[in-house]
Amino acid sequence: MAKFKFIDLFSGIGGFHQALENLGGECVFASDIDKFAIESYKENYGLDSDHNIRDVKEEDIPKHEVLCAGFPCQAFSKAGHQKGFEDETRGTLFFEIIRILKYHKTPYIILENVRNLASHDDGNTWKVIKNSLKELGYIITEEPIIISPHQLGIPQLRERVVILGVHESLGIKEINVEVPNKDKSEINFLTSGIIEENQVDEKYYISEHEEKVLTCWDEFIKGIKERVIGFPIWSDEFGKDYDYTSLGYPSWKMNFIKRSRELYENNKAFIDGWLKKWNNLEGFTMTEQKLEWQCGKDCDSIWDALIQFRPSGIRVKRPNVFPALVAMVQIPIIGKVKRRLTPREAARLQSFPDTFICNKNDHQAYKQFGNAVNVKVIEYMANILLTLGGLI
Repeated sequence: MAKFKFIDLFSGIGGFHQALENLGGECVFASDIDKFAIESYKENYGLDSDHNIRDVKEEDIPKHEVLCAGFPCQAFSKAGHQKGFEDETRGTLFFEIIRILKYHKTPYIILENVRNLASHDDGNTWKVIKNSLKELGYIITEEPIIISPHQLGIPQLRERVVILGVHESLGIKEINVEVPNKDKSEINFLTSGIIEENQVDEKYYISEHEEKVLTCWDEFIKGIKERVIGFPIWSDEFGKDYDYTSLGYPSWKMNFIKRSRELYENNKAFIDGWLKKWNNLEGFTMTEQKLEWQCGKDCDSIWDALIQFRPSGIRVKRPNVFPALVAMVQIPIIGKVKRRLTPREAARLQSFPDTFICNKNDHQAYKQFGNAVNVKVIEYMANILLTLGGLI
C-alpha cells in the first residue's frame, strides 16, 4: 500500500513521478499538454496525463498529500501593485498551482524551475511566488534552493531552483535544507556508468567529415605550446594583418581576433605546417574553423573530452561533468567512443532507470530528457521534506 498520494502537474515524462514513487508514493493525477510527453507518460506509468490544467476544476482533482510541479516560468507582473498576489500571478501557469492549493490545502509541495527564477525580474518573480505561497499558509525557505545533479555525484552540471513547502497546519515552523556540494573534479562522466557498453546504432556515430575535423584540431592542440587557452580560437585570423580596430567591432570580438593572431605568431612554424597539411581547412564550415578548448591541461587529446559542434565553434570540455541537457539541439559527442550521446544515456544522466521506455522518436526523446527534472535531485529533496513532516 502506498505511503502517500501525489499529483504531478506539468508532468512531462514523469521525473517527479519516478522520484516520488521511489519514496513509496502513488500518483493519482497527472497533467500535460505535449502529445509526445503524454504518450511517454502513459507508456511508462499506465496513467493518462492528457489534461490541460487550465481546464481542470480543482474539485475534480483527487485528494493528495503532495503536489509536484515543474511549472513553466512565464513573466510575472512586478510585485507591489497592491492588487494582492493572486492578481500578480493570474494569467501565468503558476496561478493554476495557487488555485489548486487554495482548494485542497495540500500538506506538501515540491516545485522545480530554471536557475534564472531566483533572479528573474530583479528578484520580483521569486518574491511573488514566495508571498503567494505564504498567503495560502505555506512555510517555505526565504531564499530559493539552488541545486545541480553534480552536487549529488551525478555527472551533469544543471543548476535548478527547487521550492519546498509545508502547510502551516502541520505545525512545522521552518524548512532547513543542506545541499551537498561534491567537487566536480571528483566526478568523471566517462567512468560513471552512464555510457552504454554495448555497440549502439550506427546513426549515433560521428560522420567521416566530423572525425576528420576533430582529428585536425586534435593535432593542433597537441602541436601548439599553450595548453590553457581562455578564448575561442579563430583560425581564419591566422596570418592576417588587416586593421580590425577600425571596423566598429565590439570589444569581445576584437579581443578574440587579437588573441588568435597572437597564438598564431607564437606557434607560426607549427601552424603553417598544420594549415598546409590540412589544405588551409578547405571544406570546413566557418563553425568548424573555430575551436573553444575548455579542458586546460586536464586532457591530452580531444578524444579524451566531451565535444559539441555549436554555432559559435567546436567546444571541447573536460569529461568530469556533462553540460546541462536542455533542448539538445547540438547533441554532445563523447570523444572516447566517437559518437553522440544516445537517448538511453540521456535518460541515465537524468537518473531515470533503464526500465524507462524512451520515446521512439530520438528528437522527442532528447527534448523530453532535456526538459525533465533530474529524478535523484527531486528524490533527495522530497526525502528531506517528507521526512520532516513524518509522511515517510
